Amino acid sequence: QVQLVQSGGGSVQSGGSLTLTCVIATITYCRLDMSWYRQAPGKEREFVSRIDSDGGADYADAVRGRFTASQNSAQNVVYLQMNSLKPEDSAMYYCKTEKSGVTPDGGSCRQTTNYWGQGSQVTVSS
Repeated sequence: QVQLVQSGGGSVQSGGSLTLTCVIATITYCRLDMSWYRQAPGKEREFVSRIDSDGGADYADAVRGRFTASQNSAQNVVYLQMNSLKPEDSAMYYCKTEKSGVTPDGGSCRQTTNYWGQGSQVTVSS
């Protein structure tokens, strides 16, 4: 089982910045691709960003150009830097493991289960 531990988040005014951190606390042979999701009250959980084990990243249209996903593979940590925050960015943010990844020797690997972090609250006031 893979354990994810999140930190960061908080309350900022519109236009401010926050950084979320997700530590992959379980050492596995498979370095997994990671994603960020968010869920606002009364809404469904939605995709925010994905960062692959090779560092390639993708973003939802709503955050592209404002959010940046990155990773420190050596320390099993992924980050979500959020700039120019808007009130509509307010939500609980979750990191998630994807099922695909790479082994230390560069081969491909897969997990059968997705794992989620415990969530980080982000509140942006206008």
